[in-house]
Amino acid sequence: MAKVLLYTTGTCPYCSRALRLLTRKGATYEEIRIDEDPRQREDMIARSGRETVPQIFIDEDHVGGYDDLVELDMAGELEPRLQQ
Repeated sequence: MAKVLLYTTGTCPYCSRALRLLTRKGATYEEIRIDEDPRQREDMIARSGRETVPQIFIDEDHVGGYDDLVELDMAGELEPRLQQ
C-alpha cells in the first residue's frame, strides 16, 4: 500500500472531502494539521510550492490539492497509485 500524506486544516471543506475520498478507496494516510502546528505550514510550502490546503502526496509524489486528487480518480489512476 502506498504512503499517503495530507497537509490539512480543521476548517477546510476540501480537506474533508479528500479524506473521505481516500477513506472510501481504503487508503491509509497520515494527516498533518497545519492549523495545529504552524511550523508544518512552512514544510508544506517548501515541499509543494503551494500555500493552500489540502496538499496531498502519494509515496513522496506531489499529487496537488483535492481537485487534482479527483482528476486522478476520474482518470482511473488513483487506485493503482494507492496499491503500489
